[in-house]
Amino acid sequence: MSVTTSRGTTAIRGDRTGRSGRVASGLAIALGCVMFLGGFAWAGLVYRPYTVPTESMRPTVMPGDKVLAQKVSGSQVHRGDVVVFKDPLWGNEPLVKRVVAVGGDVVACCDRQGRLTVDGVPVEETYLQGHGRSAQEAFKATVAKGELFMLGDDRSVSEDSRVHLEDAEGGAVPVGDVKGRVDATAWPLGRMGMLPTTSAFDALPGGGQSPQGPLRWITFLIVAGAALILGGAAYEPVAKALRRRR
Repeated sequence: MSVTTSRGTTAIRGDRTGRSGRVASGLAIALGCVMFLGGFAWAGLVYRPYTVPTESMRPTVMPGDKVLAQKVSGSQVHRGDVVVFKDPLWGNEPLVKRVVAVGGDVVACCDRQGRLTVDGVPVEETYLQGHGRSAQEAFKATVAKGELFMLGDDRSVSEDSRVHLEDAEGGAVPVGDVKGRVDATAWPLGRMGMLPTTSAFDALPGGGQSPQGPLRWITFLIVAGAALILGGAAYEPVAKALRRRR
């Protein structure tokens, strides 16, 4: 007849607990790797980084900021979106501006309160530099189908669709020139985060700004995956330390 002492029973239970812990640790690391690498793969498929070249989009984005732009077709862009585009009439480098009017819109400046108007509807552009009115010369343009009218958030320095009104495109940019829609600032660390949204164009037919892309979910996957990897890897040394203390 065999007799199991209390010490032996404790050892058996401890061994079973240790095996269960190691299995759980391995599963956590495996799941964490899938989430972590999957998040980066998803980001690579959906987003592309750009550097803001000018001061024209202050204070939304600053010159030298690294931004993440979702790869979208220009036909998916709405009023209020901040986009990256490259047009041969505007220069050789990608530029970052805000879409204020789309094909078929009549955009003008300004009403008696100094506000931009789109199809006669005044737009409260709270994102402007200093939240002030845009001090600029009067203009009016009808945006052709398949084109976008671009302005900078700092109207005092921005060279945008107003400057190109006499071009062949009438100041607007073909939707095919759009490279992406900016969702977030990635660098510097002090400015890292999602771009502020605006409701300035919501009252217009067709609505305003596009919904933000999946960047929040991608970030969650990467952070949660990293936490699972670190937690799983830490299990064994923590368990050993606890056993030694006992």
